[in-house]
Order: sequence, then structure tokens, then C-alpha cells
Amino acid sequence: QVELVESGGGLVQPGGSLRLSCARSGGTFSTYTMGWFRQAPGKEREFVATIRSTGTNTYYSDSVRGRFTISRDNSKKTVYLQMNTLKPEDTAVYYCAASGSHIILSAIRSARMYNYWGQGTQVTVSS
Repeated sequence: QVELVESGGGLVQPGGSLRLSCARSGGTFSTYTMGWFRQAPGKEREFVATIRSTGTNTYYSDSVRGRFTISRDNSKKTVYLQMNTLKPEDTAVYYCAASGSHIILSAIRSARMYNYWGQGTQVTVSS
């Protein structure tokens, strides 16, 4: 049974930083593509970033590219999302996701391609 547990969310002022973590149990972590999605109130869940199993390929949404960095430590079975220069529009529940199979590049931003999901962690950017 695969389980994902996020941590690191909270309240931060605009321009501040947070680092989210997602710890995984079960399965073979190193073989999974890991991603972050977010959902703001009244909006659909949207892609934020994803990282391939080897960690050499990363992908970002246009809204976070240059501000957020996704990384992973396969020895700790953990994926991270470093969020810098946060904006009020980054406020959302952030979800960690994992896929046990290869995702073609054209579909990597689709939530439907990810089999496993965490419970989410709230990020609020406000002064």
C-alpha cells in the first residue's frame, strides 16, 4: 500500500518562502514520477511541478517556473517543493502525487496520470 504524507504548509507573507515535503511509504520510491498539484477554493486542481524518477527531469507550470523548485531524495523516499517569492495567488491546498508507471511528456501535467495522492497541506500567502 502506497501512502503519501505532506508537511511544511502554513501561513507566510507575500515574498516569503516555504518548503513542502512529501514522504512516501510502500512501493519502490525511486521508480515513481512524483508531482505537486494545488487547489484553491472554488477552482480546479492544477499542476504545479513534477520530477522524474531519476531526478534529472523536472517540469513546472508557467505560474511557478523560476520561483518554485522540485527535488527528491530517493534514499529518504521524499520529494520536496521549495517555494520562493510567494504570492497571494499561490494560496491553495497543495497535494503530493505519485505515478507508478511512465507518463509521456504530453500528459505529465494531467492529474489523471497519477495513481496516488496525499491528503494535502494548506499554504496561505497573506499579509
